[in-house]
Amino acid sequence: MAAVKATAIAHPIQGLVKYHGLADPVLRLPFHDSISVCTAPLTTKTTVEFGDFPTDTAVIDGRPATGHDMERILAVVETVRSRAKIRERLRMASVNDFPSNVGLGASASGFAALAMAACRAAGLDLDLQEVSRIARRGAGSATRSVTGGFSKWKMGLVDEDSYAIQLAGEELQMGMIVALVPAFKQTEDAHREALTSPFFHARLAEMPRMIAEMELAIRARDIGRICALAERDTLMLHGITMTGTGEMVLWRPETLRVILAVRRMRDEGLPAFFSIDTGATVYVNTLPDRASAVQTRIEDLGIETIPCRVGGPARLVEDHLF
Repeated sequence: MAAVKATAIAHPIQGLVKYHGLADPVLRLPFHDSISVCTAPLTTKTTVEFGDFPTDTAVIDGRPATGHDMERILAVVETVRSRAKIRERLRMASVNDFPSNVGLGASASGFAALAMAACRAAGLDLDLQEVSRIARRGAGSATRSVTGGFSKWKMGLVDEDSYAIQLAGEELQMGMIVALVPAFKQTEDAHREALTSPFFHARLAEMPRMIAEMELAIRARDIGRICALAERDTLMLHGITMTGTGEMVLWRPETLRVILAVRRMRDEGLPAFFSIDTGATVYVNTLPDRASAVQTRIEDLGIETIPCRVGGPARLVEDHLF
């Protein structure tokens, strides 16, 4: 096979009904369905080439990937090589245009872009659903980053039926103001810890209803309801994270300042709701026409913000990184 190069771009995600814990850590099968929204204009761009290289290599934001990071990359790449029946080595470079490892879903966009680029470089012509299954091997949330917009990841019981579908695209917009609270987080640890919380099974029992309510709100185009449900799910998820054996308190003082400011905004009639993935950074969700007012209020706290909108699926582009 001649060396083929491909580049893809994907948006990170904000979890709306988040997944927590893995029923199968190798295949990355979750305990329940989950729903997220892609956050544009933030992107990960990844270039992949297969060829006669001495070893598999990958560089992320200028740093060579090693250890567990490389294992996760190869989990995706080996699946692609197996599907394409090729043995050529990998050369990969990836860049994020936003801060990574602070709770902004960089692993979702990273593995979505990797799966999309690797499939094209290996000569596979797959639909987004199939690409989402492959991306799942690197990060569960990457399934929904592949399909874009508001997407649902179907938990599945085996590899074949655990993939993402889009519920609504960029035509359904909502205002998302990222309140950036830099703090190192380790999502993998949080997933392992989840099962040790006494509240894990209570949330698991609640999930079918939460998923149904969120899906209904998305299909009804009810942004206010989407925001409110995401806030409720945030409190449930972090209650589990804080009560596992490691008692992981991921929030920082700035996180709580944003939460309290959001509550004040609502008391004053400004529709704002908080949503926090596995980290300290806060998404403040609102109606599109109120986003600038919400952003001003968060910046008044002295906290850096990034305004976001709903982004589309992962896509191939022509400008390669190498």
